[in-house]
Amino acid sequence: MANSVIQGLINIIDKPAIFIDLNYVIVAVNNAYRDTYQTPIELGKSTCFAISHKASKPCDQMGEACPMLECKKTNKPTSVVHIHDTHLGKQYCDIVMKPIFDENDVLMGFVEILDKIDFASVKAQKNKMLGQSDAFKALLNKVNRAAKTEISVLLQGETGTGKELVARALHDASRRKDKPFIVIECSGLPEQLFESELFGHEKGAFTGATSQKKGLVEIVEGGTLFFDEIGDVPLNMQVKLLRLIETQSFRAVGSLRQKRTDFRLVCASHKNLLEMVEKGEFRKDLYYRIATFPINLPSLQSRQADIALLAKFFLKHSEFKDKQFSEAALEKLAQYPYPGNIRELKSIVLQAAILADDDVIYDTDVPFENTAHLQHTAEIYADLAQPNYNEVFEVLSLEQTEKNYLAKAVEHFQGSTEELAHKLGVSSRTLYRKLTKYGLSLTK
Repeated sequence: MANSVIQGLINIIDKPAIFIDLNYVIVAVNNAYRDTYQTPIELGKSTCFAISHKASKPCDQMGEACPMLECKKTNKPTSVVHIHDTHLGKQYCDIVMKPIFDENDVLMGFVEILDKIDFASVKAQKNKMLGQSDAFKALLNKVNRAAKTEISVLLQGETGTGKELVARALHDASRRKDKPFIVIECSGLPEQLFESELFGHEKGAFTGATSQKKGLVEIVEGGTLFFDEIGDVPLNMQVKLLRLIETQSFRAVGSLRQKRTDFRLVCASHKNLLEMVEKGEFRKDLYYRIATFPINLPSLQSRQADIALLAKFFLKHSEFKDKQFSEAALEKLAQYPYPGNIRELKSIVLQAAILADDDVIYDTDVPFENTAHLQHTAEIYADLAQPNYNEVFEVLSLEQTEKNYLAKAVEHFQGSTEELAHKLGVSSRTLYRKLTKYGLSLTK
């Protein structure tokens, strides 16, 4: 295929795009790609990694996943999220790479298309998702793909993992970004109040309804409706919610007039909704309407590389912004498991800033148990996972071995059944059944 033909194909693409040969050399480039980077591109000489990363080696030799290698292995398109050095500084890009073959099915090279991710950052910026760990990049890939669609998204993850921030990112990166983003807190709302908040009410519809009120589903028109902790919606309200989602129509409390609305649906829950479906606590039909595209948010413990970045961000955007962390303090912060996730990290950062007598926050100012305690905890888990076979060995049944293991686990574990289930890699329901079977229970 002649270079002129390749260049013509690249020019048609409305996003930054290049064609690279098997040696990473850029053969064709469109203007959107040139405008993205500071480094001038010389066709036939410049490499993709030199332009996007200012690197002397391909991504896989610099500790990053290389989409070209994956394309070569599978002969199929692949995608990856990378941090590129753009004219605006370091910026997240969702990269799609497609192998191109000639008429004889011989691999000629690859088309690389970039989608800039504006809702995330590697620098401390307000109202943006912040991180650089592999788990964070994998999350960005899913959020960016989902945001470009109208599909219903269910955000699942532990409390404090930033579900509302992700929901906001889904809205901000969508075609609805200029329309309202409405949050509905499902926890703790009485049923009548929930229905009134959602659908609105007519004057005199119930005691205290002294005037007509628009509901949130009417106010959101054209925007995104975010149901936070949707697992707390009562069963009888779930029926009305399902009808709203399926028909995008509703009636205000006390009204006979049907109204229509247009919104994009995003939901979140820290609960296992599928387990609730099995127990009859959550409607199956509603679950499959809201969970068309489920996204699991990683715990902070699985994002260790992001802890220092987030800690600095919280400090910078607090009343203690003139203070800074010592390296020892950041190292100590990175070793803590954070059962409360990002919300707990923010709390610890503020406590450390208050306790610090100097402008520098030292490791002694960080208000949780020292690393010796953390090491002791790690040793307990290691002991649980690796029996000592140097002792007198006795062959036990698998059932007895499981019972002994769980007995030791509940003796040492300081947390909830859900947290222990997550550690063991089983559902909460499975763990509860096994604990009941062996007459065990957590001490806390």
